[in-house]
Amino acid sequence: KSLATLGEELAGLHLMEKTGKTLTKYPITGDNKVEYVKYAEPDSKHKGRVAINDEQYFEGVTPEVWNFHIGGYQVAHKWLKDRKGRVLSYDDLKHYGNIISALSETMRLMVQVDEVIGASGGFPFK
Repeated sequence: KSLATLGEELAGLHLMEKTGKTLTKYPITGDNKVEYVKYAEPDSKHKGRVAINDEQYFEGVTPEVWNFHIGGYQVAHKWLKDRKGRVLSYDDLKHYGNIISALSETMRLMVQVDEVIGASGGFPFK
């Protein structure tokens, strides 16, 4: 039953029906054009940043979320890379923030899934 509940939460995240709390900021106004995608890990001056051009970036992307793969794809990178040359709308900016949040929540739930499986003696369940 615990796994079913966690699975339901994961499905909701992956379908973008819910995403969790907002983790990113997009602090610089500009043309929102994706010219490139470059990640800078957190340091003493800033949280993790994903730059889309020389002036604009998403801030608050952890290395774990940035490097998270689903189905062989680095999700946080691929979504922006697929929009290279395009101007992101307000809805696109919000959606990318939701993706980052959903990935973070997915990672949290994966730990819980592993804990439930471990507490049950592993697969197959008896």
